[in-house]
This record gives sequence, C-alpha cells and structure tokens, in this order.
Amino acid sequence: MKKTAIIIMIITIFSKVFGFFRELVLSYFYGASAISDAYLISLTIPAVIFSFVGTGLSTGFIPMFSQIREKHGDEAANKFTSNIVNILLLISTVLVVLGLIFTEPIVKLFASGFKGETLAMAIRFTKLSLIGIYFTGTTYIYSAYLQLNNRFLTPALIGVPYNIIIIVAIAISANRDPLFLILGSVIATASQLFILIPSIKKTGYKHNFNINFKDEHLKNLMFIALPVIVGVSVNQINTLVDRTIASGLVVGGISALNYANRLNGFVQGLIVAPVATVLYPSISKMAANDNLRGLKTAINEAMNSISILIMPITVGAMIFAEPIVKLLFGRGAFDANAIALTTSALVFYSIGMIGFGLRDILSRAFYSQQDTKTPMINGSIAVIMNIVLNIVLSRYLGIGGLALATSISAIFSTGLLILNLRRKIGALGLKKTVTTFAKIMVASLLMGLIAWLVYRFFAGRIVEEFALILAIVAGALAYFGIILNLKIDEVDSMINLIKTRLKRMMN
Repeated sequence: MKKTAIIIMIITIFSKVFGFFRELVLSYFYGASAISDAYLISLTIPAVIFSFVGTGLSTGFIPMFSQIREKHGDEAANKFTSNIVNILLLISTVLVVLGLIFTEPIVKLFASGFKGETLAMAIRFTKLSLIGIYFTGTTYIYSAYLQLNNRFLTPALIGVPYNIIIIVAIAISANRDPLFLILGSVIATASQLFILIPSIKKTGYKHNFNINFKDEHLKNLMFIALPVIVGVSVNQINTLVDRTIASGLVVGGISALNYANRLNGFVQGLIVAPVATVLYPSISKMAANDNLRGLKTAINEAMNSISILIMPITVGAMIFAEPIVKLLFGRGAFDANAIALTTSALVFYSIGMIGFGLRDILSRAFYSQQDTKTPMINGSIAVIMNIVLNIVLSRYLGIGGLALATSISAIFSTGLLILNLRRKIGALGLKKTVTTFAKIMVASLLMGLIAWLVYRFFAGRIVEEFALILAIVAGALAYFGIILNLKIDEVDSMINLIKTRLKRMMN
C-alpha cells in the first residue's frame, strides 16, 4: 500500500501543482471580483446538484463491486458497472433539464447577494456549466472501477489535462469573453472521462446499454449509497450557506474563500487523497474477509502518516498566512483587499486541516464495512453546527468567521467518527496514536518557532519572498531533524522504504 501511495502521491503532486497554478492564473486575471464570484458560483451549482449523487454511488460501488466479483465473477461485476453508468446518465439528463428550466431561482438561492450584471453573468455561466454533469458521474464510477482493478495511474493523471485546459480557457477569456471561462471548464470535465475510456477498455470491460432497475445488486448499492448521498448533500448545503453569506458580506468574498480553500485543498489532495485512494479498496477487502486486525492497523498507519505530514503545514500556514498569500497571489488584479480577505480565510481554514484529513480516512473505514449511515449522521450534526457558527462568527470575523466555522465542525466531526468507530470495531490503539500525535505537535511547534525566527531575522534585510522561502526551508529541515529522533513507527517505515528504493535504483 505504501509503495503505491507514494507513486500516486508523486503523480498527484504534478496534478495539484497544475490545479493550484490554475487558481493563480484566475487570481491574476480576475482577482477577487464580481466576475470571479459569478464564475465560482456557476461551478458550485452543478457540483452541489450532482456531486453528492456521484460520490454516493461511487462510494457504494467499490464494496458492492468487490462483493459481486468475489461471488459471481468479472462478467457479473462488469454488467453491474454498465447498469450503474446508464442510470447515472439518465439521472444526469433529468438534472440538466431541471437546472436549465430553473436556472435563475437556483442562482438566487446559491448567491442571494448577487444583483444586476453579476447575477445575469452567473445565470449565463450556470446554464453552460450544467452540461458538465453528464461527464462527472461516469468519471466517478470509471475511476473507482480502475482502482478496483489495481489501475491507479490513469485516475490520478486525469487532473493534469483538466487543469491545463482550464488555464488556457482563463487566459483566452481575459482577452475575449468571460464566457470562455465556463466553456473551458465543461471541455476540461469531458476530457477526464475520455482519458479514462482507453484504460477501461484494456481491462476487458465492454459497456452494455441496458438498464435494469430490478437488479438486486442495485438495490443493495442504493441501501449503501443513500446515506452517503444524504451526508454529502448536507455537506454541500454547508458550501451553499458559506457562499450565500459570503456573497452578501463583500464583493470578492466568494473568491477569497475559494483561494484560501484551494490552498487547503492543495494540501489535502497532495497528502490525504493518495493515502485514501489506496487505503479504501484495501480495507474494503479486509472488511469483506473479517480481518479487523489488519483494518485497524491500516487505519492507524494512515492516520499517523497524515498527521506527520499535515500538522507542520498547519502551523506554518497559520504563522505565514499573509506572506504566503502575497507570494502566491499578490500580482495582477489581486489587490491589497483581496490579499487581506484571503489571508483571513487561510488562517482559519488552517486550524481545521488535520480535521479535514482524518475525517476522510475515518469515513472510508465505515464505508469499507458498508456502513454509510454513521458518517451521514455525524456529518449532518457537524454541518448543523457549521451553519450556526457561520451565522454567528461571520458577524464578528467576516470571511474569516466562515472559514473558522468550517474548521471547528471538521474537527468535531472527526472526534465523533473516532468514537463511533471504536464502538463499532473495538479498541483502535488510540493511546499510541495520541502519543504519536503529541510528538508530532511538539515537533511542529518547534518548527514554527524556528521558521518564524529565521523569517524575522531576514525580513527587511532581503526581499520578503526570499525571507519566506528561507524560513520554510529552515523550518522543514528542523522538523525532519526533530521528528527523526522521536521514535515514530511511521517515520521509520517511510525512511526504510526510501532507503530500499534508493538502493534498488543504485543497483
């Protein structure tokens, strides 16, 4: 698992770098403006309308596919896959038609603060962005299918051309028509599916266009997927509330939240996604074979590995939020107001980084056992808390209050998932995990202190950007120096794996 995760992490780095560069290009040409707000809302709407369906079905698809293949063979599992894809395309058609009919009220619901030209622009953008729904759902299923067939490379790579297409579209739109922003996004979304298809064919999969609503496996899938769909839709409601409140707080508020959240998402995608992608099929097989010992070990290793990598980033992001935002976004149309808004959001999003990461891993522990109800209930409770905190904290902290509410609810949700998982499968070895977490926290705080001192020493003496880079390098070296001497199993495993790989390369 570790070897595959590292390979995927390397691939993901390239994909996420392009994805983050995409945000830099958007910030350069449009800053935190009415156009960028309208664009981001138009992308949010199809995501909220459909992503919960795609996520729910693909989450339930993995354990169901494994079960069908184990009991009935590859042919039955492939037939089941075709049926799910066909049903998704049918659902997509219904959603697109309804979205096109009720575009204006939907946009007003998602962005109540939009008026005049900004509202009209968001409506035009949304009508086009809805087409992307057709490609999104099938991509979810085919990516999961390839992962189940131990083909992790292609699903990990599809983000690269996706981001390149959008970057080109942003540049073209700035010189011609903002409508190219959405056209580029739709084409990019379609490209992901088209890239997956050749790899799908190589597995021997042949698509069957028949739809069977009476398939007993479909009923079992829906039993698993419905709680996920409800749970993810509740999370999307949180996104809706965030952006609705932001649209009324300040022009560019939605964009500032997006840029800060993308920084957080970059970290999550770089570290958590590869681990979760490889972990889920693995623990699904363990759960199917009642291998609870192996499942617990895999979950603990994943949690500790993520903590080792995310905690120092959390501390660094909180300390250096403003210079980081200036370094990454501070050019072109991204003015001082945009920097201030994004910095505030980043500081408060950083608090919840560890919560976001561990929550994803713990949720998959439940999904692997075909228990989607528990994450749904916990997620619903956390989102209710988030919405209440959004309303309260935004009055005092503005955009930062929305980010802080999200972080608090993520940490709370993670705590609930740990308690429920312990009740479900027994002791998790949390004493060792807590000890490891405490060591990581101490190392991260010491790293933060060293990095801050280095930054303060060089700030004013050299260019600010170079001072920040030197501080980050010094902090990283200090952290790894400290963490290597704290006797953490996962660190030792990583070092041994790297040494083994280097020996093989040299031989």
